[in-house]
Amino acid sequence: MFRLIRLLVLLAVAFFAGMIAERAHQRDLCARSGGVWLRAGLCGTAE
Repeated sequence: MFRLIRLLVLLAVAFFAGMIAERAHQRDLCARSGGVWLRAGLCGTAE
């Protein structure tokens, strides 16, 4: 039973780490293209 719980915890940690890494990558791409990262998590124009 402990192995199943440990698996679920490790999967959740890996999932959230992947989300954080992908979000950082999207933010970098936004900055390279000249955009501004908006509070809603979207790339907008610098106006």
